Amino acid sequence: MALPSKILIVGGGIFGLSTAISLSKRHPNAQITLIESAPTIPNPHGSSVDTSRIVRADYANSAYSKLGAAAIQKWRSTPWGEEGRYTQNGLLLVYPGDSASAKEYARKSYANVREIEGDNVVFLPTKKDVLGVVPPYGETLDVAGGYVNWGSGWSDAEASVAFAKKLLDEEGKVVLRHADVKRVLFDELKDKKPRAIGVELEDASNVLADLVVLATGAWTPRLVDLRGKAVATGQAIAYIKISDAEQRELENLPTILNFATGIFIIPPRDNLLKIARHAYGYRNPVTVPVPGTVQSGETMQVSLPENGVPVPLEGEEAFRVALRQLLPRFVDRPFADTRICWYTDTPNGDFIVSYHPAYEGLFLATGGSGHAYKFFPVIGDKVVDAMEGKLEPELRELWEWTTMTTPSSETEIMFDGDGSRSGARDSILKDELAKSRKATRGSVL
Repeated sequence: MALPSKILIVGGGIFGLSTAISLSKRHPNAQITLIESAPTIPNPHGSSVDTSRIVRADYANSAYSKLGAAAIQKWRSTPWGEEGRYTQNGLLLVYPGDSASAKEYARKSYANVREIEGDNVVFLPTKKDVLGVVPPYGETLDVAGGYVNWGSGWSDAEASVAFAKKLLDEEGKVVLRHADVKRVLFDELKDKKPRAIGVELEDASNVLADLVVLATGAWTPRLVDLRGKAVATGQAIAYIKISDAEQRELENLPTILNFATGIFIIPPRDNLLKIARHAYGYRNPVTVPVPGTVQSGETMQVSLPENGVPVPLEGEEAFRVALRQLLPRFVDRPFADTRICWYTDTPNGDFIVSYHPAYEGLFLATGGSGHAYKFFPVIGDKVVDAMEGKLEPELRELWEWTTMTTPSSETEIMFDGDGSRSGARDSILKDELAKSRKATRGSVL
């Protein structure tokens, strides 16, 4: 499928930047514009801008395992992973004795990644075996077994986003604009699907294009109706300051991920230890106009990011419980900072990399579901493959949006993800923050 010459990408995160890089290489004569809402790239509120992100091929689904392996090769052997942007420290995946689902996910993941990494992957059938890999975690570690993949690692997310931006700047083929997009513009065609022709900005100006690519992450539900297809969820992250001695002790350990709780700890850098939770997350319901070809005045309620809020008390307490089991010496250490990272979750954890079935000229690259970052060096090529109709069937089946369905309320949709999530399913951010404020007032009184 031939692509038009004038392409607009909305969003300067993982999907947007990688797509822009791949398009500029594969279609050097195209007029490509990228619009980012933040005044800078990296966007400080972006889901992929952080101290660290896990890089792994450890998946129960072999399609993601293979894609992860391709990405890891780029992280290991190309400038993507240089200057501290990638550290191969290993990944320890564990499960407790009372979680059959976590054990089953680990079993499938182990089988897939063992085929890729071979002897780099070691099965750990008992708690004793696990402690042999991470002695500093101690006897309080609440696990029954797991495995370690020494071929996995982690990436400095903010530095890598800055690196991708640098690549675009050096090539000079993509026009970058910083502005807030209000809505997608459509041209109504008789007896044909409406065609996307650009976007309207918040200042009422328009940016026109022959193909509009929405790579807007958790903000996408404001621009296109994704009810039943994707929902923005907030995930808890916290940081603990540690000493130089603690840094030296922990920095070379593998990342540890508990499939049952969703809690993971990435080895520290610069005396900051990160603990986070890969869970069902918090929703933030907001009433917005239903996006579409006309401004009808109809509204809908969707979850959208709320920037600059701390992790609610519920999340902090979950971290304290995890620290008591994993690294008890830090259980009473104050958090230096907390933040909410906004995922774009889909029902099965699969991305949405597809033309919109109801419109011509509108392509979506979103639905990262909290695990897209690791594919940064290769995902842009897959997005462009999908645009050109060349994406391999295995990924197309996972990512393509083929038919429109009647939009459903988010509360009616159960987003199970890929089987690696945990926690409460219907936590509302404002309610949890209100509980936190009430608890704080009570402790003062």
